[in-house]
Amino acid sequence: MVFFLAIFGMVCWGIAPIFAKLALKNVNSVTGLTIRTLFAACMIILWTLFSGNSINFKAITLNTWVFIGIEALLATLVGDLAYYAAIKRGEVSLVTIIMSSSPLVTIMFAAIFLNEPITLLRVIGAVLVILGIALSL
Repeated sequence: MVFFLAIFGMVCWGIAPIFAKLALKNVNSVTGLTIRTLFAACMIILWTLFSGNSINFKAITLNTWVFIGIEALLATLVGDLAYYAAIKRGEVSLVTIIMSSSPLVTIMFAAIFLNEPITLLRVIGAVLVILGIALSL
């Protein structure tokens, strides 16, 4: 099940930049990101309300709020803003190749902060990603 969810997510992430590039012809990066974020927030709120899932904010610890907040700032605000600005100014195929190399950073920081192992297969995969980026430049 995890594999199919990951494949579905990959396909969605692969198609989405095409629509972003088309949309950003008429608006600046910040406006585009604002519209995207508002739309996504509304959809998530509706999904939560109609799925019967209740959110008990009091049960969420301060650490959880801080970690999700940091993740939101890095990924949803700063990272997505850089992504939108790059797509607006550059070729969407090149931008997504570079942005898709983010697992290289994740592997490194997961090893440092979460003590996750860096296996030979992960190193080989990272080298292949770097080679792919170099070939596409």
